[in-house]
Amino acid sequence: MMFTSTGSRGLYKAPLSKSLLLLPTVLTVLLTVLLPQYQDLLIYNLQAVRHGKQFWRLVSGRLVCLDLKDTFCSSLLIYNFRIFERRFGSHKFASFLFGAWILSAFVDLLLTEALRFMFELKVDVLPAGLLGPVFALFVPFYSSIPRVQVTQLLGHVSITNKSLTYIVGAQLLTSSAYMWVVACSGLIAGMLYYSNKLAVQKFLRVPGWAARCGSVLLEPVFSDSEPTAEAPLGMGATLDIQRQQRMDMLDQQLLLSQLAHLSRNAQQQQAQQTGLLNWNRFFPTLRHRGQNRHHEGPQQQQPDIHPPDNTAVAEEQVARLMEMGFSRMDAQEALRASNNDINIATNFLLQH
Repeated sequence: MMFTSTGSRGLYKAPLSKSLLLLPTVLTVLLTVLLPQYQDLLIYNLQAVRHGKQFWRLVSGRLVCLDLKDTFCSSLLIYNFRIFERRFGSHKFASFLFGAWILSAFVDLLLTEALRFMFELKVDVLPAGLLGPVFALFVPFYSSIPRVQVTQLLGHVSITNKSLTYIVGAQLLTSSAYMWVVACSGLIAGMLYYSNKLAVQKFLRVPGWAARCGSVLLEPVFSDSEPTAEAPLGMGATLDIQRQQRMDMLDQQLLLSQLAHLSRNAQQQQAQQTGLLNWNRFFPTLRHRGQNRHHEGPQQQQPDIHPPDNTAVAEEQVARLMEMGFSRMDAQEALRASNNDINIATNFLLQH
């Protein structure tokens, strides 16, 4: 659990996120330390675009950060937003980044022209780097990731699973004078692409052949092996947060051990149900979601059709899980089995 409650699985199943972490960082270090004479080619100079017709700067100036602090903050955010690549797949994640990158370029030009016309504020150079898509990812992060309180400061200020991400975003926002222009462009582009009001997802998307080529090139180099069940605790966290993380991991380990035990003794467990939590029904549905429903016999499907678990489920939490792409049945079962804890329910829906 780094920033959000999506599990501590590193960059597993996120090769594109890993490449966006490593390649721009290496290029930034090279340009800063070894090749500073080439930095001028990567400056995001809008005056050169308008008057010098150097349209190539809309590409070169929006790929690599020239400031190490911007590189560090944007890398932390990309690492945190890797959850979207796992959820939607690398192809859709790449399409979102590409669409937001294209849209934010146009919004950059429109915003700077509006500032010059309305306030006589001349903005010639904007911060360089892949910053527009990074800020655009805050739109699905705000809309689709559940907000779960972790602790409170002074009894009034709530610290949630999303607080650190917003703090890093605020740090990036204040790193330079005109970073707010890039941030506004990214957020506008993210809202346009995520809402798909103008059907931009139909036109601004990565072609299938490009996605296949990227998969062939990136996955052998940047793919990670499947992590073990254990994950290290967050460094630098307070004692309350560390205790909460330990409790979450113990809960997950306990539930996973029950899954392994029930898979070996399914019939015995069915005869010895305690009535507290119907794990025998919950886990197979998540483990084999949509795969073994056609192969199960009528006797195995009967508990799913007439579930004996009558635990009340909050419709608001069910709706939030359905907005994240899960089916209503899986959302209800996850919430029942986790005693309406949306944090644990989200973790298990994402991991099974």
